[in-house]
Amino acid sequence: MLIAGFPSDATDTNCYVIAPGDGEQCVVVDPGIGVTGQLDEIVAEHRLHPVAVLLTHGHFDHTFSVLPVCQARDVPALIHPADRGQLADPWSGVGMPAGTPLFGQLTFAEPDDVRELADGATVSLAGLDFTVTHTPGHSAGSVVFGLTGDDRVPVLFSGDLLFAGSIGRTDLPGGSGEQMLASLRDTVLPMDDATVVRPGHGPATTIARERASNPFLQDLGVRDL
Repeated sequence: MLIAGFPSDATDTNCYVIAPGDGEQCVVVDPGIGVTGQLDEIVAEHRLHPVAVLLTHGHFDHTFSVLPVCQARDVPALIHPADRGQLADPWSGVGMPAGTPLFGQLTFAEPDDVRELADGATVSLAGLDFTVTHTPGHSAGSVVFGLTGDDRVPVLFSGDLLFAGSIGRTDLPGGSGEQMLASLRDTVLPMDDATVVRPGHGPATTIARERASNPFLQDLGVRDL
């Protein structure tokens, strides 16, 4: 399996390209600010054929390039319905006045084909099966994507739910500290320790490492005793 990740401009948001291997169809996760050049290079290098864009949530640092990526390749974008409105109105997700310039851009719009993700669904794309889990807290429509990787090792694309050593913020519109803790408790804590976490920001980690060292997960574990 091919998983290529790289940070976006300005906000260091991780964009991922996932495929069964070279020369295959692929899925793009969270195309943020200024990623189109790097994305084109990865697609060309590995002879890939994008078939969809998956979005962990609607914040503009994760969706900034979704329109050009989708329109250039005539592929759909998939997002939870609670965050769909942010595709055309990204200001609502970060509490800014509508029309405020966002990294030089003044207007935003949905791609032509937007499909809504359902909690508990399995989305089959590019020969891969992604499980969708609704994990509100960072935003109302935050989701994580689960995937079985090489050697049957689970992989979690955690968006801004879980980072190496930390978790996502909850102080933006639609965020909730209570929901964040519930999402971590109900979704993250039960996961296999071997799960490789590919977060929305920062380096990859594992559930075992976070269970042992992430203060937010440690605190949850203590509370549940």
